[in-house]
Amino acid sequence: MHRRLSPEDAAHQQRMREYFTTEFPQELRGLLARSDDFDPADLRRSQAALADAGLAAPGWPSEWGGQDWTSLQKFIWDSELQRASVAPPLAFNTSMVGPVIATFGSQEQKERFLPKTASCEIWWCQGFSEPDAGSDLASLRTTAVRDGDDWIVNGQKTWTTLGQHGDWIFTLVRTDPEAKKQRGISFLLIDMTTPGVEVRPIELIDGGHEVNEVWFSDVRVPAENLVGEENHGWDYAKFLLGNERVGVAPVGATKRVLAQAKEWAGDALADDPLLAARVAELENELLALELTALRVVATSADGKPHPASSVLKLKGTELQQAVSELVVDLAGPASLASGAGNDSTVPQWARRATPAYLNLRKASIYGGSNEIQRQIIARTILGL
Repeated sequence: MHRRLSPEDAAHQQRMREYFTTEFPQELRGLLARSDDFDPADLRRSQAALADAGLAAPGWPSEWGGQDWTSLQKFIWDSELQRASVAPPLAFNTSMVGPVIATFGSQEQKERFLPKTASCEIWWCQGFSEPDAGSDLASLRTTAVRDGDDWIVNGQKTWTTLGQHGDWIFTLVRTDPEAKKQRGISFLLIDMTTPGVEVRPIELIDGGHEVNEVWFSDVRVPAENLVGEENHGWDYAKFLLGNERVGVAPVGATKRVLAQAKEWAGDALADDPLLAARVAELENELLALELTALRVVATSADGKPHPASSVLKLKGTELQQAVSELVVDLAGPASLASGAGNDSTVPQWARRATPAYLNLRKASIYGGSNEIQRQIIARTILGL
């Protein structure tokens, strides 16, 4: 199959490429690849720049900053953004809570939250998973009890990514303990500065602080912060998770890292035929993944994910992990220097190799584990 864009889509690709490489603030490119202690304020500035250009949330309704683009044009936007090493818009804002508020929220909620969500003036985090409600999310036990004009929230959330930076958290809470478990859940927006909200860090295997526990102790939340109807939060959660699982094959970013790996390999790439064959195989598989992604977005309809999106998620995360493993192998013993400071003679890419490899173990779990994706593929594509 030859990848060929229509003249209109090719022009769109060129516009995106020019913007990300020449018009976007150059000092903000490569934020996520620099160090583990990047300034969150820079990430906010990066997303604010995208919002000013109308490129932070192209999938939203146009009245709230979206673009009237086809699925293929949105894919091109995402690919060019990744290739240019521009930090993607915060997914919790633009791919998760933003579409929920735009679709199910009140007019007041839309006006209050959506502009600041697009620009990252509000940094959102996700309060879904609990210690005993991860894969079986409907078993969540965090409660919200109505008290006059407020909800009183008690409970615990875990694996709250970047919650230490969050201004607000969108949460699933149990509002009717007597109802069937999926029907007794509501979708609530909570200000993280509210008394009774406590964020506790969880240290990851790579030594970083990316996820957290969030505790709620008699947290008083205005009733107006309920999204949609009471006890219908499960419907909104399914809508949100559907958006989360679209675009989880980071083709552009993985291609960029592989291209950098070839530079880091230097003469070894020409001298070691096994290494050259390994790189060539990864390049071919990435090309096949990109072509598959183009076919998927070209045949998606009504905003619904194509069944083959499970193939993208599965293969995309496998290739992400394979490229990160290649970088560790290229770094060799230097990959053990992940704790070295900036005064180290070990190149930064080598120092980051092992933490990046360890961190990407999560990629085969989030957005629906790869085991679940294989089941979906077997059932919906292969008919087994």
